[in-house]
Amino acid sequence: MNNNKMATKPINRLFWSMGLPMVFSMVLQALYNVVDTVFIINMGETGIKANLALTYVFPVQIFMIAVGVGTGIGINALLSRGLGEKNQKKIGLTLGNGIFLGLCIYLIFLLFGLFASRWFMFIQTNDEEIIRMGSEYLTIVTTLSFGAIGFNVFERFLQATGKTMHSTISQVVGALINIVLDYVFIYPLNMGVAGAAYATVIGQIASLLVAVLFHYLLNKEVKHSFKDIVPNIKIIGSIYKVAWAAMLMQALLSINMFVMIKVFSVSPDGDLINGTYGIYYKIQQIALFSCFGLSNTIISLLSFNIGLNDKMRIKECIKWGIIDTVIVAGIITILFELLAGPIANLFGLTTSGENKEQIINLCKTSIRIASIGYVFMGVSLAIQGILQAYRKSVTPLIISLLRLIVLLVPFALLFVNSNNAVDLVWWSFPIAELLTMIISLFILFKHIRIHISI
Repeated sequence: MNNNKMATKPINRLFWSMGLPMVFSMVLQALYNVVDTVFIINMGETGIKANLALTYVFPVQIFMIAVGVGTGIGINALLSRGLGEKNQKKIGLTLGNGIFLGLCIYLIFLLFGLFASRWFMFIQTNDEEIIRMGSEYLTIVTTLSFGAIGFNVFERFLQATGKTMHSTISQVVGALINIVLDYVFIYPLNMGVAGAAYATVIGQIASLLVAVLFHYLLNKEVKHSFKDIVPNIKIIGSIYKVAWAAMLMQALLSINMFVMIKVFSVSPDGDLINGTYGIYYKIQQIALFSCFGLSNTIISLLSFNIGLNDKMRIKECIKWGIIDTVIVAGIITILFELLAGPIANLFGLTTSGENKEQIINLCKTSIRIASIGYVFMGVSLAIQGILQAYRKSVTPLIISLLRLIVLLVPFALLFVNSNNAVDLVWWSFPIAELLTMIISLFILFKHIRIHISI
């Protein structure tokens, strides 16, 4: 175990070597959501309504990812600590119970897809065409969600042992397949939103298969037997001691989107703002997921060194985790500010007239204003990763509540009721991120004083 790179290599180099593949992987995940939207909104006459349907569906997709990713973070933290402690029994049980939990999560979303898809769309809108398209898409992506959920589990097996490049390759394979099939299913085969849904799940299944192959062929540091899949209450409890808060933090993204759709609907321009918000939300996931990738790197690397009780490396993990996340978020902010126009133009390729101009102008405005808050968001997410590595549950959850609900919604309500709501509502995002970052730093300094002598 002393030869493990997480115990020997310089921390700053480790963050880039482990973190950049994870950032690349997460950005690809965000990109194929953007590509889905570009293809969907440019479908012609039905494109605008199809985009609204996917906007209304997206909270469920985010929630599904939240449960899988949250559970995966718990698995990652426990597995990394087991590796640091050299506890082979804990390692095997963590792997086996991770697989068991993935199967349970899939069963829940299978039932939702079969029985609740149309109901969920009905509570969002009374437009029958949007309900039809949305429920069709939602049924497909939930009933065939075993690829997405299974990949979240096996991706964490690879990340916990430092094999982030292999998890990235798995993600790349699925993303490329998804993008190619998006075009083929939506345009030549004229399958509409169903085509986008099938392209998504086929890509997810491909990622799962590659990750499973890498794990069983290359991940020699961790092993499990078939009997380890039998549920172990102690191990599951240890996983969810970290995972429940991580899951709730991710689920808040779903609640956030659902609530913001309702808030924006208050405006007379509600449909226009919500359509733009659906586009913007998927674009901003590039920044969000990049920061998540580095936050996950912090969890893996810091958890391992906590297990080794190496205080010097623990301090380095905290310092470089925050610095490197700010660097990545800053680069993304600059790119979005420079490329806001070309990015916005992608969503008006086939629409015409007033709709085209409104969509392009609002997308450009939302990107330029909201991206101001990405660096603040990066600091908050890095601090969440640090606290999660210490198996803290409540404080990371508080940070998510602040940035996604408590500080965001009041400003959004204020701006949406103004005379220029379509332009002003986007300022609620950077304001909430700035205030959350300030509070997060106070939380971190308190944690450092209590747990670490620096």
